Amino acid sequence: MFAPDRYVAALRFAAERHHGQHMQESQLPYLVHLVAVAAEVTAALPAEGVDVDVAIGCALLHDILEDTPTTRAELVERFGEPIAAGVSALTKASSDSLILKEHRMADSLARIRAQPPAVWIVKLADRITNLAPPPAGWSRDKRVAYRDEAMQIADALGGVCPQLDARIRAKIATYAAYL
Repeated sequence: MFAPDRYVAALRFAAERHHGQHMQESQLPYLVHLVAVAAEVTAALPAEGVDVDVAIGCALLHDILEDTPTTRAELVERFGEPIAAGVSALTKASSDSLILKEHRMADSLARIRAQPPAVWIVKLADRITNLAPPPAGWSRDKRVAYRDEAMQIADALGGVCPQLDARIRAKIATYAAYL
């Protein structure tokens, strides 16, 4: 079980680091997304063989390296190596990386699959929460690509948790309305 003090520490840290950031096309604080991902993860637990501490910690911190100046070393110091490693794996390759855009999802999934099941669950939960109405400016091609990525994620990681596998596939089916 994730200790309430650790949950609050991760939540406060995320709130401080994401301060002033908002969800895409919304005035809601970005923290709403992080808590929604943590809620999906919590609802899926206890999935067999899942480290709850890593799952909840990574859910609350999964975008911190990507969207804030936070370093991996800070995560190790505050939350330990397993959470830092999970968050690192969940962090997308930057556009200035040597990985071509068309290979970034495969790279991301390979890094996640090298982590424990707790990290897989976070990726599934993250995409579930993001399969909402797409931003108004997205082209049809971008919406199709996003749906296709969601199917890649489900196919690569869904076996770790039947509950989240069913949820992501249902969200993918619903997302078809935006295509």
